[in-house]
Amino acid sequence: MAQGRERDDVHNVALGASLSVRWVQGFPKQNVHFVNDSTICYPSGNFVIFINIETKKRTVLQCMNGIVGVVATNIPYEVVAFSDRRLRPLIYIYNFPGLTRRTKLKGNVLLDYTLLSFSYCGTYLASYSSLPEFELALWNWESGVILCRKSQPGIDVSQMTFNPMNWHQLCLSSPSAVTVWTIERSNQEHYLKAKSVKLPLEDGSFFNETDVIFPQSLPKDPVYGPVLPVSAIAGLVGEEAETFRPKDDLYSLLHPTMHCWTPTSDLYIGCEEGHLLMVNGETLKVTVLNKIEDGPPRVERNLISPVTMAYQKGGVLASGIDGFVYSLLIKDTNYKVEDFLEVERPVEHLMFSPSYRMLLIQTDKTLTQSGEVCVWGIEDGACVSRIYLNIQATVLACSPSSLSAAVGTEDGRVHFLDVRDVESPHEVHKAFLSESPVQHLLYDQRGMYILVGTSGGHIFVINAKPSSLFEILGFIEMGKGILQISTVSPLETDIVEVMVLSPLPETRRSRLGIFSLPKILPEVSASFADERGRLRDEFIHKFVYETEHTLSSAVLNLHSNRIYGFCNQVPYICSYLLPEKEHSGVHILKPYQKIQSKQYGPGMLSLSPHGLWLITIAKCGILCIRDIHTLETFTRCRSHSHQGHGIQSVRISMDGQSILVNGRDDNTLVNLRWRRFGGILANDILEYSQQLTTYLKTIMDEENDYLSIARRESLDLESESEHAVTENMQLSTDSSQEELVKVGNIEEIPWIQQKSQEAIKNEVKLFSNKRKEIKRGIKALAKTVLDMMEENEAVDDIAKLEQQEFGLDLEELERLRNENEQEVEKIRKDVEMQNLAKRYLAEIIKEECWNSMAVKGRALKCFHIPYVVENFPMKERTDEEMKELKRVLQQKKIETECLKLRKEIVEVQSAITLVKKHHEEEDEEEEEDSTVKDNSLPNYMLGSLSTDFRVHTSLLSSQLELHSREEKINQIILLKDIIYKVKTAFNSEFDAAYKQKEIEIARVKEKNVRIKEIILDLQLEESVWQPEFEDCEKPERTLVVESSEISAQRHIKPWQKAKTDLLVTREMERLLLTRGPDSRRRALMDMMGGVLEVKKEDILRMVIPQPPFMVKPDALWSEEERKLYKEYEKKVKELNEERDKYRKSLETEMKKLQNSIQEGTQNFDEHLKRLFERRVKAEMVVNQEELKINNLIFSLLLDEEISSRETFLNNYLARKQEERNQTTEAIRKSREDLDMYKEHYDNLLAEDKVLDRSFKKEFSEIPSHQVDILYKLFKRRPRIHKHKIHAETTSLVPFGERPGSGKLNKDAFDQLMKAMDDLDSTNNMPEGLDTSVWEHFCMTRRAKVENEQKVKQKAAGLIEMVAFLRRRTEDDEKVQHEIEKVFHELILLQEEKVKFQLNLTIQILLKQGQVELENFQLMLDYSDAILINKIIIEDLNSVIRTQGKKKVASMMESKEVHKGIFQIEWEHKKMEMEMEDLNQKAWDIQMLFFSRDRQKYLNEPNYETLIAIQIGIMEQTIAVLDKTHKKNVENCKKLLKKLRRYSNQKDIANYTLSCNLREELVAVSERKDICNAMGSKLTCEKIAKERYENMMRQQKLTKISKQQADQISILQAEVERLRMKTFPALVQM
Repeated sequence: MAQGRERDDVHNVALGASLSVRWVQGFPKQNVHFVNDSTICYPSGNFVIFINIETKKRTVLQCMNGIVGVVATNIPYEVVAFSDRRLRPLIYIYNFPGLTRRTKLKGNVLLDYTLLSFSYCGTYLASYSSLPEFELALWNWESGVILCRKSQPGIDVSQMTFNPMNWHQLCLSSPSAVTVWTIERSNQEHYLKAKSVKLPLEDGSFFNETDVIFPQSLPKDPVYGPVLPVSAIAGLVGEEAETFRPKDDLYSLLHPTMHCWTPTSDLYIGCEEGHLLMVNGETLKVTVLNKIEDGPPRVERNLISPVTMAYQKGGVLASGIDGFVYSLLIKDTNYKVEDFLEVERPVEHLMFSPSYRMLLIQTDKTLTQSGEVCVWGIEDGACVSRIYLNIQATVLACSPSSLSAAVGTEDGRVHFLDVRDVESPHEVHKAFLSESPVQHLLYDQRGMYILVGTSGGHIFVINAKPSSLFEILGFIEMGKGILQISTVSPLETDIVEVMVLSPLPETRRSRLGIFSLPKILPEVSASFADERGRLRDEFIHKFVYETEHTLSSAVLNLHSNRIYGFCNQVPYICSYLLPEKEHSGVHILKPYQKIQSKQYGPGMLSLSPHGLWLITIAKCGILCIRDIHTLETFTRCRSHSHQGHGIQSVRISMDGQSILVNGRDDNTLVNLRWRRFGGILANDILEYSQQLTTYLKTIMDEENDYLSIARRESLDLESESEHAVTENMQLSTDSSQEELVKVGNIEEIPWIQQKSQEAIKNEVKLFSNKRKEIKRGIKALAKTVLDMMEENEAVDDIAKLEQQEFGLDLEELERLRNENEQEVEKIRKDVEMQNLAKRYLAEIIKEECWNSMAVKGRALKCFHIPYVVENFPMKERTDEEMKELKRVLQQKKIETECLKLRKEIVEVQSAITLVKKHHEEEDEEEEEDSTVKDNSLPNYMLGSLSTDFRVHTSLLSSQLELHSREEKINQIILLKDIIYKVKTAFNSEFDAAYKQKEIEIARVKEKNVRIKEIILDLQLEESVWQPEFEDCEKPERTLVVESSEISAQRHIKPWQKAKTDLLVTREMERLLLTRGPDSRRRALMDMMGGVLEVKKEDILRMVIPQPPFMVKPDALWSEEERKLYKEYEKKVKELNEERDKYRKSLETEMKKLQNSIQEGTQNFDEHLKRLFERRVKAEMVVNQEELKINNLIFSLLLDEEISSRETFLNNYLARKQEERNQTTEAIRKSREDLDMYKEHYDNLLAEDKVLDRSFKKEFSEIPSHQVDILYKLFKRRPRIHKHKIHAETTSLVPFGERPGSGKLNKDAFDQLMKAMDDLDSTNNMPEGLDTSVWEHFCMTRRAKVENEQKVKQKAAGLIEMVAFLRRRTEDDEKVQHEIEKVFHELILLQEEKVKFQLNLTIQILLKQGQVELENFQLMLDYSDAILINKIIIEDLNSVIRTQGKKKVASMMESKEVHKGIFQIEWEHKKMEMEMEDLNQKAWDIQMLFFSRDRQKYLNEPNYETLIAIQIGIMEQTIAVLDKTHKKNVENCKKLLKKLRRYSNQKDIANYTLSCNLREELVAVSERKDICNAMGSKLTCEKIAKERYENMMRQQKLTKISKQQADQISILQAEVERLRMKTFPALVQM
């Protein structure tokens, strides 16, 4: 109960405690601004920080609604404006230095303000918002109202500034545009009017833009109709048509980066491309300034794109990303660049102070990359010192037991700093733990150990005492993704409890690992850790817990019996009781206490040093301090905002007096202090702080001494290392290159890898003998297995073992096999997926290009000539097309029937007059004849040859009647139907030709079978021509992959191979069973060659076997054998005769077949040639119809463009009329305001005159001389002494004296009133004047002065209103001019539209060569020509034809007379010629040759019998001649045998002689050499040589004469044979 009351008391006391901001440190993310000449400000997180440049004093202004948005300052009024970033943000105006809120501006912006800007003159504030409004608003910040606003959707602005010399001008710039807004005022009404600056192209040149709405340079096209603007062609009818430009007409313009105003109200604009522009403030004319180079160009640095600019006298200061500030000296249209200042970092912002005595340079400097560690004063937040680690720092912690700090870095190192001297911190030690970045760094409460957590999931334990040189004691593995480390180190115990929180994303839980570190761990670390440095779980008492919910943070209380966790998914803070009994494995913790946190987003927990406060932070940016027992919040503070993603970390001092809170993304560090902090709440933590300080005092003194020693050693090491480096440099000239390479390649190894390598070395050294023994055993075992495998190869197949049975490590083999199978399966799946994708793509292509085609595209080739005919690929017409076609056909039929009925009605009415009936019938007959004639002749007005394909065109409308849109659409549908029918007609002819080719190829194949048989029988080496369809003729082949096309070997699965073998075996067994015993077949093969009957085709292969006695010499033959030989020869002769006859018949048959094939294929080629001509004609018809369709579509498109243009002009006219109404209303309103204002002005002026005139009346009671004196004093006005500006300031400030603002006018009026007080004093009272009169005079004079000031103000307002009315009138006149222009354009467009609808484009079909002109005398200008109807020409032709017929009739009469004369003459000549022919025939009959054969044929009654007898005699004669020929042949053969034997003998003799001759030649050559050597020749040898040559010449001539004689005899025989051919044959037939 006592404890409960005590807790309640503590809670009640804590309710009065609160936190406030002591100081704030932050880095500016936005531009820094001057508030006055000595103070700057910038936003940081939830605060606006003010810094006095002279005193370095900081002042903080907190935004209570979250993070600060944009900031602006007004120097004359010394006020600061900033916005927040909540939903529907507000703008706050605060005074400086009082920091009291003057007003709060609330607009209609939904999300955020992006820019704020104060005007120098007046109480005006401009704001610009982002999505979704993009609204520019002008405020009167004193009254807190919006004066005017303007939205420009989708336009982001990067800079917004008022003209310092004229608050009526406001410039907004973005990377793509610059806009100057003019603020116009009429009394209390304000208006915004924008005007864009036309930027040059990227190269600095200007582009002449054409008027998009009313283009004047469009060409006129008399053939294809009017040429319309691009917006009409695009079909735009709204406001987007006013600014639309096609992609080809868009050019890249300069990209502005920064702008600044000049005292002459001009603009300087810096561009990304490096150009500097000057814009005239009134006309907005752009001038590209030329850069002048005095000297050589700068090397390695160039001001390409100025990021920031600031105006100064004579030019501007500019800077970019190169770290230099340049001075641009501008004169006329040229500028020169000079170096002004060199800065280390890229410059982000330049700004002059109000007096232009100071230049503010804001740079972009990243501290985390340089590893900067700063020491800050806790009281004032001043930076005492800093040190650079030159590596990105991630985490920092300070030691409680010594004046040192530890910094974790990105490369896995921990740097230890000596901060005993806060003004000069120094690095004393560095530990390289692992290659993973350091994420967590934590000292325990007593400073015994440092716990380092890395991203690799290791927790390193380091001795925190400098006396141990920060020894690494070991590490614990806790898993990746460590969230938090918490420690508990009570003063009364000797252990440190550590808890580590890590996530379990797969189970949506969190894991808590708790272990203990004893105080004696540094002494026994070798036994607590294994050889690799891992602390053993049994020694550190490691336990693992899991929670049901995921936790973002968890801490352990001081008694180590309870865990506090911040839930990640639900907004609760839970406490968990730890089990008292030890356990193994994972223990699931359930919440013991749960309370709603009232903070959203992931949070973090931390304990106060004395363990009674639980500090919670979250993404919402609120810090809460809770009682550890009840978890109730007793104080809270919003130091950051959720827009900056809340608070990242929090630290509390040992005595609890200071709390440091660091933001996550807002770069802000906040120091909080207590207000109304005392009582039990303060006593507990102060008491604990004193105890801990007393406990650590001795330890800290000792460790600080060691720190000083370590610092001296580190300094000595640095000096030694520098000395060693110099020595190495001196020795490098004598050392070898290899040693230098070895020294240079030494790399620092992390501690965890060093321990691992040492453990491996120790293990290798410890088990070296065992390893050798195992290796020897493995070698012996391997040798035994190899011997067994060799022995296995020598045994029989039955006893042979498989290769896999010799594997000893079956598990390893199985693993390798499984890995292999997995890899194969993976590759197979990848290949299957690739194949599936390819098949899917092929299926899509096939579906779109093949299956969807009702008629597949294919070609047809000739057999012998290079002609290819293709059909028309066609898709099936859709239901919608058929429905539309049916509708059009039905409509056309109805129109035709209506036209017929109208004609019949007209004919019936005209048939009443009988007199004209005959003429009408004749006319109808003529019309019918003409129609028949028209149907038979090409219809030139039809514009195509579609009638040649029997396509009906009667439903087509005449090309001269297509005026309406519906008629054109119907005509297009009918033309498409005609194209479809033409293609269908040709495709039917193509299909017939295709079938004919199939039949022809089949016939050729059938005949080629017989030709191949004949060639085989004749044993000819001829190739058979076999025509085949090519792929273009059968395109479906490409969709099927044949087995022959696959080059890779086919993969056959084992079960498929077994199935194939089984089928083959069964088929062989079936054949053997069906064949049965083969004795009959063998007998047939032996006796008759395998056939029962000898066929005629086998004659060529038949061979008569020789009698066996022919082996013997013919001298030993008997008579019987000789007879058998004769019979054998007779059979051979008969067989050869049969062979010759059969061979000739086969050759004749083969020629007939080849001729038949040639004739058939040539006929098909001729047919295909005609089909090719038909294809050309069909394509011509299709192109003609498509040309008509394209003309119609073009006319429809042009009609739509004209309609779009007309709609746009009507919409534009409506907008202009509405604008005209607005301008008219504005003029009316401004005139009313002007009249009312003028009336007020006149009243004031009249009052002023009344005051002047009534002066003497009011003072009529006093003497006149006093009245005159008073009147002079009444007219007198005090002199106001202007504030004198120093000459130095005047020379520095470029803008000089700016126009007076409202505040300056008010200040001047106050000064005037003060001066009036001096004039109203009694010292200036005339003598003898009553005091009451003087007071009345002073009041009257003061009223007069005030009235004069009002008149002056009203006069200035009146001038503004008159100017405003004049501008409105000018705008109204401009709008009226635009409206008149639109009306004129509409009239022209309607005229063009009517002309286009009447002036049709038709297609006329003309014969080629029908009109021939010499010298190309053809009129090309058809502007005067008209196209008339054919009926007019036909009527004129009928009249001409009637007159021509009469003339022809008269000419025919005269022609008949001449014709009769010519006919009689011709008949006379004919009779004379017939007489000559008869005489010639009689002579020929008399001289006719009549042979004996003809006489015999006529005289002999049995002429055929006689012929048969003669034939028999001739056959007998032939038989006798054959026998005689055979005998002669046998004799010749015998003679040939003898001659062969004789020739053999001669050959032997010749061979002998040749051998002898070779020897003789050798001897002769030897003798010849001897003779040559002797050098003399005998005369007899010469004679012998000449004789030998003469003999050889004679033999040669004799041989030639014999050859010529043989040739002459052959020629004589040939002459005799030819002569005998001329004699008549006397053989009777």
